[in-house]
Amino acid sequence: MGTDLPALLRSLRVWDAETTTLPAFDPDTSPPTPLALFTSWFADAVAAGQPEPHTMSLATVDEEGKPDVRIVMLHGADADGWSFATHATSRKGRALIAHPYAALAFYWPALGRQVRMRGPVTSAPSEESQADLHARSTGALAAALTGRQSEELSSLDELRRVSQAAWERAREHPAEPSPTWTLYRLRPHTVEFFQGDPDRRHVRLEYRSTEFGWSRGLLWP
Repeated sequence: MGTDLPALLRSLRVWDAETTTLPAFDPDTSPPTPLALFTSWFADAVAAGQPEPHTMSLATVDEEGKPDVRIVMLHGADADGWSFATHATSRKGRALIAHPYAALAFYWPALGRQVRMRGPVTSAPSEESQADLHARSTGALAAALTGRQSEELSSLDELRRVSQAAWERAREHPAEPSPTWTLYRLRPHTVEFFQGDPDRRHVRLEYRSTEFGWSRGLLWP
């Protein structure tokens, strides 16, 4: 018997009171920069027990103008932007070469919060990219050394064989470089903070980059 998808969808609820707390959010008290508010909200998500709060959706447009989206990990956020990493030869790497502009979205359902941003993307120098890679786990290095991301794979046996060899290299040579591994930074033009409300009066605060700094404004939910 097949799964009844419509019935499953009707059975689900958003922001169940047993797992979600919807904190009040007064945008008039928000800090002057989005980075400060993001840092505060990120800490709140960690404290609330939100699983993997450092994961985010990354949306790009490829060489043919077709959009794509996937989940990646946040590597940092500072005055230079929000950073993530991948192979420059991967699908998202090639898309960022063709169109160096992207969007990021964080979703923290434990608090009914989202953070969305859009802006240009730049790549860090090779030395910084390699330092970022080697600051991570052995598994991360092994995955990077496996390479060939987004290329067609003939079989899982081939994956196991190549991956095992990469793990051995990563253990024996923890400073081995992965030449195509690249650290990217998205410097947002807009950053939106969304706070869910139980009465559906959701609060949406948008920061906009201007030549004079950041401006702020509210959006209809």
